[in-house]
Amino acid sequence: MDGGSSQSKLTAYAIPTTLQISTGIFYTGAANTVPMKTDNPIKRFLTNFITCGLIGWCMEILFTAMHSLQKRDMQLKGQTSLWMFPIYGLAAFLEPVSRRISGCRTLLRGSIYAGCIFVAEYISGLLLWKKNCCPWDYSRSKWHVGHVIRLDFLPFWFAAGLLFERILRRDRSS
Repeated sequence: MDGGSSQSKLTAYAIPTTLQISTGIFYTGAANTVPMKTDNPIKRFLTNFITCGLIGWCMEILFTAMHSLQKRDMQLKGQTSLWMFPIYGLAAFLEPVSRRISGCRTLLRGSIYAGCIFVAEYISGLLLWKKNCCPWDYSRSKWHVGHVIRLDFLPFWFAAGLLFERILRRDRSS
């Protein structure tokens, strides 16, 4: 300290070393580790794919558990399928869409995301349906299209798209 100042300046001189840790590059100094943005687009996409897949699984389990609450089943069992992980992982493709529409209003962005999700759900549902392994069947809903999408799920996909946007933006800023 100089001149009775209550604040001191700490300057650390350390030679950074580069460590490769699963999905990012980290520079380590004396006592801290600072994540640095990686410019590897494949690694970023795979990280986003895994993140979106896991978050999608969690959303689906919560959603189906809420459905059991609606039926007054207090066990609140949620369910999903292994097929859903890569389907939700496809939300990683929303990153470039998100960059292109970042200046648009929320209503437009959410609608675009919901449309993208409907297209992905429809295509993946048809492919799985043809192989007789589609984990969902919406044919009992009056709002279904081809057994594999439900138009009344629009608000949920709208919100999910905005959630994925937020997650993918956070990844870009790190």
